[in-house]
Amino acid sequence: MAIVFEKPKMLTDKPTHYCPGCTHGLAHILTAKAIDKLNAKKVIGVAPVGCAVFAYEYFNCDMQEAAHGRAPAVATGIKRVIPDAIVFAYQGDGDLASIGMAEIVHAAARGENITVIFVNNAIYGMTGGQMAPTTMIGQKATTCQSGRDVALNGYPIHVSEMLSQLQGPCYIERVACYDVKHIKQAQKAIDKAFQNQVEGRGFSMIEILATCPTNWGMSPQDSLKYVEDVMCKVYPLGVYKDTTKEEA
Repeated sequence: MAIVFEKPKMLTDKPTHYCPGCTHGLAHILTAKAIDKLNAKKVIGVAPVGCAVFAYEYFNCDMQEAAHGRAPAVATGIKRVIPDAIVFAYQGDGDLASIGMAEIVHAAARGENITVIFVNNAIYGMTGGQMAPTTMIGQKATTCQSGRDVALNGYPIHVSEMLSQLQGPCYIERVACYDVKHIKQAQKAIDKAFQNQVEGRGFSMIEILATCPTNWGMSPQDSLKYVEDVMCKVYPLGVYKDTTKEEA
């Protein structure tokens, strides 16, 4: 019988703790499949603080837990000490775009030869659904129960757009995982982000628009539709920087 699907070798057998409908699991699979394709001898991941804090139990490689928001700095140190290793940071929006904003900006500005997987569900998932830097205008959270108000809370931060203005990054793309077509597109983007590292091209970040059914107060099906109908309008999908095309 022909094998049509099998678990990526880069994932352990441990069941994940994520809520039903959360797309962190999908992001893990796509990341693991991309790494599998490289046949790399040494892979080191950096886990965040947030919903993916236990990523070190799910990826079948050496993992380092970072202090809240410091994954890009930790990944930088690891890559500089072990330059032949594939090094990636896996972060949520609260971890990357709030307490870790300085870390991601400066890692990108330096053009560090690392790969960052940025999962954006526009809310603090692990700590109870508070407003995040990426929470959208009008979107409700426990700390903005009437919806994000520009006058009180300012505007959401568009991380991919912001980092693309820096000279350091090699490749920045925003993808989503709400249907099969976009999951395949996300896989291609993540594959390229890791290949860039293999080729020594520098900093690559893939932003994944993700669901949080529990804190959004939606069913898994409705949360996928919310990503498609609402999030993708606020955070348009696409390539925001690609120096490999400029070189071509």
